[in-house]
Amino acid sequence: MKLVAKFKKKFYFVAAAYFKFWANISLKKWRPRIIMITGSAGKTTMLNLIESQIGTMAHYSHNANSAFGIAFDILGMHGITGSKLHWLSLISSAPGRAFSYHRRQKFYVVECDGERPHEAEFIAKWLRPEVSIWVSLGRSHAVFYEGVVASGEFETIDEAIAHEFATIPSHTQKLVLIDGDNEEMVASTKIVDAQVERVSKTELKSYEVYPDRAIFSFAKHSFEFHEPMPRDVTVQLLMLEHLMDYLELPVNYTLDDFRMPPARSNFLRGKKGIKIIDSSYNAHIISMTTMLETFKMMKTPHKWLVIGDIIDQGKLEGEEHEKLARLLLDVDAEKIVMVGRRTNKYCFPLMKGKCDVVSFLKPQEALAYLEAELSGEETVLFKGSQYLEWIIEKLLADPADVDKLARQDAAHKRRRASWGLK
Repeated sequence: MKLVAKFKKKFYFVAAAYFKFWANISLKKWRPRIIMITGSAGKTTMLNLIESQIGTMAHYSHNANSAFGIAFDILGMHGITGSKLHWLSLISSAPGRAFSYHRRQKFYVVECDGERPHEAEFIAKWLRPEVSIWVSLGRSHAVFYEGVVASGEFETIDEAIAHEFATIPSHTQKLVLIDGDNEEMVASTKIVDAQVERVSKTELKSYEVYPDRAIFSFAKHSFEFHEPMPRDVTVQLLMLEHLMDYLELPVNYTLDDFRMPPARSNFLRGKKGIKIIDSSYNAHIISMTTMLETFKMMKTPHKWLVIGDIIDQGKLEGEEHEKLARLLLDVDAEKIVMVGRRTNKYCFPLMKGKCDVVSFLKPQEALAYLEAELSGEETVLFKGSQYLEWIIEKLLADPADVDKLARQDAAHKRRRASWGLK
């Protein structure tokens, strides 16, 4: 099994280099000004904020943040569906696309994930962005970094992840934006050649959040969202201002064109009148902390939480779920419903008797409980894995709103069906 894993790791970058080669031909014809966004959480919010400001002047790497995804995006090709035949089609199509296709927008706003060791470095060395925006740092995809720690390359997983993200500022040409309140980010960018600008959440004067909106007030202006955006978005808003100043473009504070993709702090109406906050797209301790703090501050009565497992944590999963248990207890929710074997194993024993909490191993069991117990007065936050989007789908007041949920492609529907979720 270890030999198979090593082969897959090596093959990943060999195959990525193949598509990079052809994508680079198209990229050189395009020659955009590249703005790269990275971090453990909040990348997509940052990308959508930029899109709300510069619109059609840029192309955006929606749903593409890996070495493969970015190459496909540059070539205008649809990504991997899991089919071997589709792989062959992509391999054979790439050379032709390299010479026949290139985009024409002035900017390329691209997300870069740090899921695998050396992947962010691979992308950064290739694209060499004019501007990089490092929005956050934490233990996302920690399981993938156990190997580099075991090999002695780094002492801790935290150090390995910080180093991976820091390779992007290191290969940035002009401007690096970071969270100045994060000491590791500050330390990691001390010797960067590009200009480094820090932002701080202390610049926020006031914050109000409701199930269907959020207001961020600064010294001279305010931003108002039509979604319950977390307070931590302060960092992205300040970075947005710095970016627009660098680009010498005006800031649109009304955010009329801002749209969040599915399952990132979205407000939905549920059966019986319940208010649903869908933040089920991903879950690690950073995003959990952010959304639970948001929910604690939200101006609404009868708060319920539906919490799924934190995945991709490897040997750290017990430690991370124990942190989650402490966060959940601090929210003072009226009811906490947990779904999954990890929350059941690590969180439930620490919380039982200290709050009104129930735990289920399967989404079907959690749904049955919610349908029986919800009165219609509640605001319910969904956060975590275990296909919580399926539970939300069954609770929607308008079935047509299923299009607003995450993972509605054919592949994810098949996976849910394999769990008995239809």
